[in-house]
Amino acid sequence: MRYGMIAGNGRFPLLALESAARLGHQVTVIAIQEEASPEVAARAERCHWVSLGQLSHLIELLKQEGITEVVMCGQVKHAKIFSNIRPDWRLVKLLATLPSRNTDGLIGGVVKILEDEGIHLRDSTGLLKPLLASPGAMTRRKPSREEETDIEYGRRVANALAGFDVGQSVAICERAAVAVEAMEGTDAMLRRAAGLVAGRRLTLVKAARRREHLLFDVPVVGLDTIPVMRETGTTALAIESARTLMLDREQMIAAADEAEIAIVGVT
Repeated sequence: MRYGMIAGNGRFPLLALESAARLGHQVTVIAIQEEASPEVAARAERCHWVSLGQLSHLIELLKQEGITEVVMCGQVKHAKIFSNIRPDWRLVKLLATLPSRNTDGLIGGVVKILEDEGIHLRDSTGLLKPLLASPGAMTRRKPSREEETDIEYGRRVANALAGFDVGQSVAICERAAVAVEAMEGTDAMLRRAAGLVAGRRLTLVKAARRREHLLFDVPVVGLDTIPVMRETGTTALAIESARTLMLDREQMIAAADEAEIAIVGVT
């Protein structure tokens, strides 16, 4: 199979390219210049670099390559929208029609434009199904009764926020929402929360958007999550099973076991 990949930051695009190579797929990468790792060029059959804002150029490249099936892998930091990125005429036109510039609105608008051009977006986790979180406790230590209570409450908060496309994560302490994730990212949110609870235990809850598809903006956790949890006194992590990617899964669980952090997949 031959298809295109729009690559953002993180290891998600690299792992997807490795999987595609094992399966014999041919992948042409359109790498976001401000976000993607240079490694994607070495792992792709072909690679083109575009700057954020160059929507017309992205479409031209996909058509030039004869690509009609595309996956989006990796994040583009939402805050970049408010930086000095120069949108081209097509993106300016799209932004002018959006009622809000949240993730669903922005990427959903781009997806519609691609569809109108005969370019179809596919499930971004299709190549990495084994990396999706499984249900139940994945670590040796299961969440305590107090952590389970915080997880239950945190899920209600996170799911409500996901409906507004605010962020994917919340930090909970003793059944209170200490901090919610916005544009700063999960790590910064946890550090902010830790500064508010004076050494008390935190629980991290991450929720996927309230939609059926996994075309874009899939929640991702990985090995790098654990040191930040240790630093901030976060003792439990709840993620949505079958809807959250776990990068370096075995190493992440081993590091969590060493730190006595509980990781649980919820449905």
